[in-house]
Amino acid sequence: KMNNNIVVSYVFEDLDDPIPNPVTTFEQCFSPYPDILDELYKQKFVKPSPIQCQAWPVLLQGHDLIGIAQTGTGKTLAFLLPALIHIDKQPVPRSQRGGANGIKCVCIYGGGSRREQVDSVEKGVEIIIATPGRLNDLVMAGIVDVSSVTYLVLDEADRMLDMGFEPQIRKTLLDIRPDRQTVMTSATWPEGVRRLAQSYMKDPIQVFIGSLDLAAVHSVTQKILTVQEEEKIEYLADFIESMAPEDKVIVFVGKKMRADHISSDLSLAGVRCQCIHGDREQCDREQALEDLKTGDVHILIATDVASRGIDIEDVTHIYNYDFPRNIEEYVHRVGRTGRAGKTGEAISLVTREDWAQARELIAILEEANQDVPEELTQMAERFDAWKEKKAAEKDRERMDSQGSRNGRGGRRFGGGGGGGRRGRW
Repeated sequence: KMNNNIVVSYVFEDLDDPIPNPVTTFEQCFSPYPDILDELYKQKFVKPSPIQCQAWPVLLQGHDLIGIAQTGTGKTLAFLLPALIHIDKQPVPRSQRGGANGIKCVCIYGGGSRREQVDSVEKGVEIIIATPGRLNDLVMAGIVDVSSVTYLVLDEADRMLDMGFEPQIRKTLLDIRPDRQTVMTSATWPEGVRRLAQSYMKDPIQVFIGSLDLAAVHSVTQKILTVQEEEKIEYLADFIESMAPEDKVIVFVGKKMRADHISSDLSLAGVRCQCIHGDREQCDREQALEDLKTGDVHILIATDVASRGIDIEDVTHIYNYDFPRNIEEYVHRVGRTGRAGKTGEAISLVTREDWAQARELIAILEEANQDVPEELTQMAERFDAWKEKKAAEKDRERMDSQGSRNGRGGRRFGGGGGGGRRGRW
């Protein structure tokens, strides 16, 4: 725990119940489940990640869990393997289930074929992976009955709340049986996530990995370039020309139109790439990700909304062509590389328009022991000075306004010539 900066505790109540001890090997958790052990070895996993060491014993003993860790640290496997064991212990015999190992799974989300998703659900499934909007749609239509859910996962809770899904999540949670086991994972621990956990989880054990403050994964080298807006395309072209044959990059941009323009320009220049944004059909988005995974293309141009949850292990670089609007998004972008124990590099182009994020970006860089360019420090200082100037101007305006009101007040209540009644109105 000391080596990996792990904090484990009951988060909302100071309970005396013992917290399960962590494990250090796969065998300690899964020796009764040879199928799981065989698959772990087949996938060449060597040992559990820090979040898995503590989460598996907590979940296998039936506790609710809040897992807070950076992206790419193994949170998905931390809740998924206990879920498979949970399913295997249910009353329906494995021989009566379909799917691999007797477990059927369906993915339901907006943008996919609703009819196909409904057909899959109606055949009976053990696992539903869903976006809040489409799940709520099928619950309201009476197609999905969530009252029988016994193991619930809210994955990337902070991202779902950022996207405005809280009403749909809360509505669905009200319909799920109260004796369920609940898992919540998040890369950050904002107030909205805390409220959600406190409302719908029962004595959860919280596992924090790393700093409680916002931080980027330390397996990623972060490089900041301060540029002019019109210089960006040349910087990107230079980077693409320098890519090694095995490199894969996700280029993040701020607008859908820009994503289209850049991908079109690259294609015309003979550079194979794919593009993903909110206006593209779901099948096109899936094909774009598949092309990057298989290596058919090595460059993906993406907007933030369309790139939620991208998990491609061998992405070597993140290129922030447009810096994100908030520092949380920067951390999530950077976390698309350096995953599953690998290293990566994140390159960000920063212009004067991004100066409001400079101070927070410096904190992220310093926390990860990264170089802080002098130009970025100067940008942060200029923004701080500008903020102080604006605050002083507002203070003066407020004082002037109060003085003006006080002056009017004397006449209003008879303090100045003309009589009280006329002065009042």
